Amino acid sequence: MKNIFLNTLFLFVSIISFAQTSDISISVRDAETNEPLLGATVYFEELEKGAVTDFDGIARFTEIPNGNLIIKISYIGFETIETTIDVGTKTAFDFKLESGGNELDEVVIQSSRSTRTVRKIPTRIEFIGAEELSEKAVMNPTNISMVLRESTGIQMQQTSLSSGNTNIRIQGLDGRYTQLLRDGFPLYGGFSSGLSILQIPPLDLKQFEIIKGSSSTLYGGGAIAGLINMVSKTPDEEPALDIMLTQTQALGSTANVFYSKRNEKFGVSLYGSGHYQKAYDPEDDDFSNLPKTTSISFNPKFFYYPSEKTTFWFGLNGTYDDRIGGDITKIESGENGIHQYTEENVSKRLSSQAVYETQIDSVSSLTIKNSISFFDRELTIPDFTFDGKQTNTFTEINYQKSANKTDWIFGANLYTSDFDENDNATLQRDQTDITYGAFANNIYDISDNWILETGLRADYNTDFGFFPLPRVSLLYKNDSGFSSRIGGGLGYKIPDIFTEEAEFINFVNVLGIDKSSLNAERSYGVNLDFNYQTRLFETVGFSINQLFYVTAINDALLLNSTDNGFFQFENATDEILSKGAETNIKFTYKDFRWFLNYALIDTKLNYLAGNPQKPLTAKHNAGSVLMYESEKWRIGYETFYTGKQFLSNGTETTDFITMGFVAMRNFKWGTTFVNFENFTDRRQSRFSPLVLPPHDNPEFSEIYAPTDGFIFSVGVIIKPFGNEDDD
Repeated sequence: MKNIFLNTLFLFVSIISFAQTSDISISVRDAETNEPLLGATVYFEELEKGAVTDFDGIARFTEIPNGNLIIKISYIGFETIETTIDVGTKTAFDFKLESGGNELDEVVIQSSRSTRTVRKIPTRIEFIGAEELSEKAVMNPTNISMVLRESTGIQMQQTSLSSGNTNIRIQGLDGRYTQLLRDGFPLYGGFSSGLSILQIPPLDLKQFEIIKGSSSTLYGGGAIAGLINMVSKTPDEEPALDIMLTQTQALGSTANVFYSKRNEKFGVSLYGSGHYQKAYDPEDDDFSNLPKTTSISFNPKFFYYPSEKTTFWFGLNGTYDDRIGGDITKIESGENGIHQYTEENVSKRLSSQAVYETQIDSVSSLTIKNSISFFDRELTIPDFTFDGKQTNTFTEINYQKSANKTDWIFGANLYTSDFDENDNATLQRDQTDITYGAFANNIYDISDNWILETGLRADYNTDFGFFPLPRVSLLYKNDSGFSSRIGGGLGYKIPDIFTEEAEFINFVNVLGIDKSSLNAERSYGVNLDFNYQTRLFETVGFSINQLFYVTAINDALLLNSTDNGFFQFENATDEILSKGAETNIKFTYKDFRWFLNYALIDTKLNYLAGNPQKPLTAKHNAGSVLMYESEKWRIGYETFYTGKQFLSNGTETTDFITMGFVAMRNFKWGTTFVNFENFTDRRQSRFSPLVLPPHDNPEFSEIYAPTDGFIFSVGVIIKPFGNEDDD
């Protein structure tokens, strides 16, 4: 009896011991910065129990059985940890994750010219990464317009129905006020104007960086509304090969090929694309809504790594583009009776990029860069040809130094622009500009919560004089998911004839720039934003960004008619004032993401009586994007609202809604996709005519809505060296 009692007592005590549980906490931090990681996943596989970390980087569990348990901790961009913990011996466990996980490449923001993370940069920078770029490339593989069109506060303004010429408008300001960069180089703008957007395929780009508001301190004149920096893919030791083939129901065919590879000393990236579009007339009015287009682009880059601290690379960007739009009958079978009007743009682009970067020591580096851009364009309409060549050069040297609490950058640059119109032209509108610049920028950690950024640029243009450009930004952040930035600065723009108004009339009878009577455009602007992120119900991620802005432009360049039938440029007598707000909200739940955005754009022309709203600028815009993403599938549904606008004659347009749907399926060998763009077929011809008579010499309406309507596309991306883990 005694033995039975002892055995029973031992079994009872064992059961009680096994049944004992503990409430525990798991702390997860960045091994490099020691900052808590919000949203890391902590999982007990044998218990089928998991949680995510809060703003303090802590995941909490209740009633975890005592004893040895295997725990798995993962976070995007960091190495996954799988280890054993002894629950019961203690209730709090600390782990630090090393960066470099395979789920997401490390994000380095180049536009700030700093090595800091976004969280520690006072300048507000919007980032579009590789995943979103790949989705937009599926929606439009021919150019980058889709990437920018669906960004909050950015409008893609089409200025020509026949050519499709399109300009970027940030926060209601004309495209000439936005600086378009590639790897920090000003390769676009000027004579190429809106054609640049149509001639930049997205497949060899890894990220977009958008700074709204004046950015002239770091990048010089032209960045009054902001800048967009397109960052190219660079080669890794693992080879990469992407082959993308796309076909649309509008008879548009596109092929893109990208290859990259590097070894210890050398690397290469090769990119080529070809696009053919048949003239497309969805409303059968005998005028094209998409021009007949033949376009070829190539972009080879060669990298040399003489040491771990030094990199030299050289690249070329080449494009040949021939697009002809207008009367379908003349395009397809030649001139016949009233079928006479076409607009043809033949353009050739060749740009070089050269960069030398070296790490002098552990805290300082030196960069020297140079680019030469050549653009040749011939615009032909009946009885008129606008033909010219533009050569731009850019050279810069900068020195960077980082310390525990402060980062410095000092630099100097030279920018030249030379436009030469064909000697046979009736009006000679040649223009040469030379600008020298020097700048200094500092980021200083006042404390753990406050960071200050200050900068000063001094530019001297040989015709328009001296431009001092100060800039200041202040960042506040805390550990509760809240941060705020406020910043402002001055900007300027050298006048040239390549404005939206001149492009709309195909430069007919447009007089050249009179440097003796015109002033450079000058601006000032301020941005203020608030950010907050948290988790709702422990499973739903939530973040919100609220931006307020104001930008004013003095001496704005206007194109006015004269008494003798010509058009000349003049400075506005009062300012253009653009103010507004942007709201971005994001929800995440497991494999689902939901983005909501709203933009209020209030751009007033104070130089006109009554201070009217700027034409072709919707005051209210909103959007919704719902995404499902897993290892095998990526499915997206988009809805965008564009509010009412005013035409130049004061007529108010209708508002409209567009919708899109995209589905992508991943396999071992690559990806297949289908895209239904604007599947409700919203287009301007449903609201008002695009083309007005007479047929042989038509007038074209201002464009405020999509012109091409519903576009269905299907395609494939072949990746011989990727997707090994997909089924």
